[in-house]
Amino acid sequence: MARGGSDRSRLLLVLLLVSSLFLITLDLRGVNLAGGLRSATQTVLSPVENLFAKVFSPVGNFFGDAKNLGKSRKKIEELTTEVDKLTAQAAINEDIAGQLNQLKGVLDLAGRGGYKVVAAKVINRGSNSTFKQTITIDAGSSSGIEKNMTVISEAGLVGVVKSVTSNTAIVLLMSDPTFKIGVRIAGTQSVGVVSGQGGDSYLLQLLDTTGEIKKGDVLIARGSDNNRPFVPGVPVGVVNTVQSNASSITQNADVDGITNLDKIGVVAVVITAPAEAARESLYPKPAPVVTVFVTPTPTPSPTTKK
Repeated sequence: MARGGSDRSRLLLVLLLVSSLFLITLDLRGVNLAGGLRSATQTVLSPVENLFAKVFSPVGNFFGDAKNLGKSRKKIEELTTEVDKLTAQAAINEDIAGQLNQLKGVLDLAGRGGYKVVAAKVINRGSNSTFKQTITIDAGSSSGIEKNMTVISEAGLVGVVKSVTSNTAIVLLMSDPTFKIGVRIAGTQSVGVVSGQGGDSYLLQLLDTTGEIKKGDVLIARGSDNNRPFVPGVPVGVVNTVQSNASSITQNADVDGITNLDKIGVVAVVITAPAEAARESLYPKPAPVVTVFVTPTPTPSPTTKK
């Protein structure tokens, strides 16, 4: 049984060889039988080729899409990086604009007071010292800054220099509970002391027993001997609420600081003050009042029909 299968295989092989030789001979003699057979073969196999094309076309498209996906992903990453750069630059520009506005304001205040100042940026808040309410600025002894110098903002008082290195200084803020400064009421010239309380509110104790405190009174720094630690004429705060206590020897009031200490980014350290430091010219500038003149449009008189 096995031998019969082997004989059939040999016979099939012989027939294939004979057929091949026959087709080659006809093709050499110019008979186009082979072309016809090829055409017939293509006709028979065409549906199979189409089937294979439909089956494997998505595979080819997948690899093409995968290649394009890689390019798209790279492009998206490049665009994302560019957006991040632009966003960072916009933030930097906004920060620079804010610093320039504060610098302009603080230099304006210093100019009105006739102070020689060194401008500096706030680079840190708080310190390891015993003081709780502090900032660190990026200027120090190499810029002429020394301990016990007055520090101001665009609005008024910030605090006083407490320690100095060659390139930095630590400033005790006026909000610190240990902070005290002598002041006078701008209108009545009554004198008192303003103390920090660790927040945005301050305490005014009037030393003038005959004086009077009113809500809205502006408080100005009295100054110290040789302008250390405080130069005179710097705005300190505005009276918010007058405390009524009949048993108290001194009059007290709650005061709002003239400077928002949470929003300072640029300050100035007063290096020297003029012999006659400004006392009245540094009051907070009121908002300008804009006057608008409106010219009425004349109403045309009615035309009388004849």
